[in-house]
Amino acid sequence: MAAPAALDGDVIVVGGGIVGLSAARALAAAGARTVVVERQRVGAEASTAAAGMLAPQAEAEEGSPLLELALRARDHHSALAPALEAETGLTVDLAGRGLIELAFTAEDRRRLAARREWQVRRGLAVEALGPAEVREAEPNVNPEVCGGLYVPGDRCVDNVRLVRALAASAVARGASIVTGRPVTGLVVENGRVAGVTAAAEVLRAPVVINAMGAWAGLLAGDPLPPPVEPVRGHIVAFDMAPALLRHVVCSPRGYLVPRADGRTLAGSTTERAGFDKTVTAAGLRAVLAIALEIAPVLADVRVADSWAGLRPGTPDGLPVIGPGALPGLIHATGLYRNGILLGPLAGEIAAALARGLPPPVDLAPFAVTRFAAARR
Repeated sequence: MAAPAALDGDVIVVGGGIVGLSAARALAAAGARTVVVERQRVGAEASTAAAGMLAPQAEAEEGSPLLELALRARDHHSALAPALEAETGLTVDLAGRGLIELAFTAEDRRRLAARREWQVRRGLAVEALGPAEVREAEPNVNPEVCGGLYVPGDRCVDNVRLVRALAASAVARGASIVTGRPVTGLVVENGRVAGVTAAAEVLRAPVVINAMGAWAGLLAGDPLPPPVEPVRGHIVAFDMAPALLRHVVCSPRGYLVPRADGRTLAGSTTERAGFDKTVTAAGLRAVLAIALEIAPVLADVRVADSWAGLRPGTPDGLPVIGPGALPGLIHATGLYRNGILLGPLAGEIAAALARGLPPPVDLAPFAVTRFAAARR
């Protein structure tokens, strides 16, 4: 059964998370007939399960090709947030304060000192804090803290609000969003992409963007699917007023992220459990241990909620962004622990590629072809 002509387009975006919505928003603004096809509802998976950290300096390692992309992505959020609010009237609560990384052991201190050293060499803004300075900045952190780093540029955003704003903007610009429609495979004609199959329907377009997150490797018909696997992460939400923290606060073991609604999110685990999003006792125990190490005062605070989400991981920890193995196929997936940070920029890069434009960054380190040898 062929799909109604209204669902055909110039570009089909498979996946309605932050990456897919960002791609659709950019394409629609350029006049491309764009259809987002989402198997559940927009943002149903990792995009709303995350804590919303925008922390390239706390996450990326020296010399990693991810660093330049991540720093650019962080800057992109600073421009995107006010643009979305102006377009849609929806705020995404982009935090104004930075991030504090804590040390509780001698090894933690060594790691923070090394991080500060290379970031200063790189010209990045980062400041060493002594225990008293940490407690002055964040009175509720563990009094046993032995030092920290202040990163003014790293911050957080409310990713749930970000999904809503991106969807509203994409639709207002002319994109179509189809939910509850699982895409099962590519339509390939004459050696190139011609659309996708969604159950018994065929949706036609000469370009398809794979923004399927943890499911990106399951798109049938792709001769070189990205080796993306789901990585489960638990999060616990505490409800405390007034707010517990002023900054995003993290340690080498996890993080606490304050939200404007008064909640504090704690995370997270890293578990290979397939596509199982079950909240487990072991996962909760691990996250609560992280939270209580950072801020023991949370022991007496009400737990408002808990959940688990699936990050899209890759064998080397780097995303997959760029052309696929078939003409007309573009990948924007595998963002792993940096999905909220990288998502808007990755989507816009995919949109540029779909229009035949050069990407704003070197995508060679993120090409799916880097995994080709392992398939032989």
